[in-house]
Amino acid sequence: MKIATKFFGELTIGKNEIIDFPAGLPGFEQEKAFVLLKMDKEGVYQVLQSVHHPEVALVVTNPYLFLSNYEFEIDTQTQKLLKASTPEDVIILSVVTLRNPFSKTTVNLQAPLVVNYNENIGKQVILNDTSYHTKHLLASFRKEDVQHAGAESKSK
Repeated sequence: MKIATKFFGELTIGKNEIIDFPAGLPGFEQEKAFVLLKMDKEGVYQVLQSVHHPEVALVVTNPYLFLSNYEFEIDTQTQKLLKASTPEDVIILSVVTLRNPFSKTTVNLQAPLVVNYNENIGKQVILNDTSYHTKHLLASFRKEDVQHAGAESKSK
């Protein structure tokens, strides 16, 4: 199927690539079908692109590339929705807000996207009672942690 995208023009995707967000995303509740597209060769940054509306495209990243000790619990209801029985069943993504200059770019650690990639089901989880915020400066993470996490990511 062909889709129009915000950053990549028109692309052909397979139906098996579509991730269903049954409740949509906060602010985009009507958007339920997305595809994950690599933004750079290494896949550090990706785009969660709406299948139906090209203007709805969120830049995302794996938060563990920047913060290896990032952790939170996924409630039972979300685990059931995602058909996830172990942590290995899901991938975690965080929404990135790109800024100019790039040093002002932020990442949302308070509302991670949890996706069961095997089942193509996702949900954005809002974390309460947490020290995580919606606007962590990417530049605030220690360079050694980012380089170490990036090396681990490439070896997997």
